[in-house]
Amino acid sequence: MKKLFLLGAFALLGGAAHAQEGFKLGGHIGIPVSDASNASSFTLGVDAAYMWNITKGLDLGVATGYSHFFGKDNFDDFGFIPVAVSGKYKFSGAPIFVGLDLGYGISVKDGVDGGFYAQPKFGYQMKKGELYLGYQTISNRRDYGWYTASWNVGAVNIGYNFFLK
Repeated sequence: MKKLFLLGAFALLGGAAHAQEGFKLGGHIGIPVSDASNASSFTLGVDAAYMWNITKGLDLGVATGYSHFFGKDNFDDFGFIPVAVSGKYKFSGAPIFVGLDLGYGISVKDGVDGGFYAQPKFGYQMKKGELYLGYQTISNRRDYGWYTASWNVGAVNIGYNFFLK
């Protein structure tokens, strides 16, 4: 009975680790870190990507979305729209993956410039979606008019993306 159970578990895990070429859409929630933790209490956003399967276990594509940082104390809300290339590697025999998005984060707030965008991810892939933990970072600068300060907007996010075919 144990052998049958293990065989069934491996079959399920192997089925969950197949390539997911196509469109994916989801959302994330996170805790601001780095300089963003001084100005924001939490972040909420949407994710969208289109991925192509390049070879077994490796998907490449394009990604975008929107991340909204909710201001705290005397700070206003602010947000970014990432425009990025996305890569994802799924380990064979296990439903886990690592990924990386690299590109540019476009600021939607006056006085806050966009900048280099990066988001490494680690996740669990299921048949119809993926659950991930990621570290989102945007290197940018804030223009105060008389003074310009460089800072790093960062957040640790947990998200879920649905695969749409």
